Amino acid sequence: MLAVTAILEAATGLALIATPAMVATLLLAAPLDKTGVTVARIGGAALIALGIACWPSRSSTRDGPYLGMLVYSVLATLVLAEVAISGQGGGKLLWPAIVLHAILSGLLALARFGGARPDRAPAPL
Repeated sequence: MLAVTAILEAATGLALIATPAMVATLLLAAPLDKTGVTVARIGGAALIALGIACWPSRSSTRDGPYLGMLVYSVLATLVLAEVAISGQGGGKLLWPAIVLHAILSGLLALARFGGARPDRAPAPL
């Protein structure tokens, strides 16, 4: 059941990123403004990350949360950067949020792929 739910949430997230206005119309029968599109896309990124984090794993490692947060942080960076670069808006915290998510993405990638992790026991000798 967890796998089915993870797939459905990730698919909804993908739809929110790709076609946020259509999803809003189908779900809420209401249009989205520019801000609503950005919020919907960030929400879509979160749903994809949730699907990844909840995907059942047969291994003893806890890779799901790392990968889920990495995917979320990368997608949030991209969505926010697209807003900033396209000139669709931008408050005082837009660029700091982009930089923060980019840094977090790098640190999460390093933690997951490039070194020892605190939750992973060292290999036996």
